[in-house]
Parts: sequence; C-alpha cells; structure tokens
Amino acid sequence: MVFIHDTQQSLRAAAYLVNTMPGYDGDDTLTTLEQFDDYLQVNPYTGVIRRDETELAAIRAIRPRLHELWEVDREGAVPLVNELLRDGRALPRLVIHDGYDWHVHATSDDAPLATRILVEAAMAFVDVIRADEYDRVRICSADDCEGVYVDYSKNGSKRYCDSGNCGNRMNVNAYRRRKARESG
Repeated sequence: MVFIHDTQQSLRAAAYLVNTMPGYDGDDTLTTLEQFDDYLQVNPYTGVIRRDETELAAIRAIRPRLHELWEVDREGAVPLVNELLRDGRALPRLVIHDGYDWHVHATSDDAPLATRILVEAAMAFVDVIRADEYDRVRICSADDCEGVYVDYSKNGSKRYCDSGNCGNRMNVNAYRRRKARESG
C-alpha cells in the first residue's frame, strides 16, 4: 500500500489529533496552547493559523468527528467522508508549495483551521476508500489502549499504535504470562 505524501501526512495528523482525546491514561493531551503548538510542529498546516484559545477549542471540538472514521468500516466511512467534504465546502484544486510536489488542497487558505483539518482528513480517507485499504484504519489492539492509527506496513500486520509504546508493553505482558505458566 502506497499513498502519496499529502495523504499519509493528513492521515497521520488526523490520527495524532484523535489520539489527543482522553484515552486509556485518562488524560486529554490537547488542552493548552503549548500542546496545540506541539501538534502544529509535528503536523504543519499552511494558511491562516491563529494559535489562540478560540482556534484550540475548535480543533478540540472536531476530534470526535475524526474518531468516527476509525469506528466504521469502508462502507460506513463513505457517508462520514461525504459529510465532512460537504460541511467544509470542499473545492479541490492542485497546488505546489514548500518543496512538496503537486498535491490537492480542498479549502481556501483562510478557511478556519478546524475546517481545513477535517477536509484534508476527508480527502485522505477518500484515497483510502478508493484504494480499498480501509482495513488498515485501525484501533490499537492493546488491552488498555484506544489509540488509532493507519497501518502502513508492507504486509498489513501492525497491531499496535505508536502513541503509547503499546507493542512493547503487550510483548512484555505476554512474555511474563508465558514465564508464569512455565514456572507454575
């Protein structure tokens, strides 16, 4: 599975944003402007960015809509994606900037950042749906994690998110259970 750069970037940004919601550790990790700046450092956006409390509140408010995309299958994602595109008044156009080759923007650069994030995520999910790769849109398999991710592995075997060291933690737990059975 190969997605173009902007699709992968938008999928990662959407997953990152969803994973800021309160989860297995109970903490919401997008409550301050500093945390918002951290998000923007890892997930850069072009266009107008105000970096104020109002914009932070709008970004926090869109997380449940993005999370829904991980809670459905391919067919269930279609109406959600269409709704995001409609609500954002998406009008795709080709652009080139900042060292990136031609890619699609579907909102104006002065649209609210929350709208641009939703529309960019929707456009990325359009690619996932069209490529028939929705089975790679996953929720972490760790017993104590609800993190989301998109599996970019060659063979589609990734089971754990990257946000909580879940793979390592589950491997250690399995090892300890095996050792306990062997010694018991």
